[in-house]
Amino acid sequence: NATVPRISLILRKAYGGAYIVMDSRSIGADLSYAWPTNEIAVMGAEGAANVIFRREINGAEDPDAMRAQKIKEYKDELMHPYYAAERGLVDDVIDPAETRQVIASALAMLRTKHADLPSRKHGNPPM
Repeated sequence: NATVPRISLILRKAYGGAYIVMDSRSIGADLSYAWPTNEIAVMGAEGAANVIFRREINGAEDPDAMRAQKIKEYKDELMHPYYAAERGLVDDVIDPAETRQVIASALAMLRTKHADLPSRKHGNPPM
């Protein structure tokens, strides 16, 4: 229910529910940025590859080599910030050296943000 500008910056790893509730676009952040070195996913590549490609890994002649290959494929295809940007999870992938300038510009843009205050900010659940 925040009425102030909400800007998120993903620096490194953003996995699962923790990523979502840390003011992602999904729950209403005004702007979301990412550094080019970040990873946004449901879980880490090792865990995801073990779940998604379990049958292929177990059926391979060399399961360790197949696991390593699938982990690399998963990282290369799904765990880069440009994949997240394509899907609207972040607004832009920015150069870390330009972070201060980008955040200052975002704050200037959101300077006139006006959100109607709720009649009551905190309730007493259950209602």
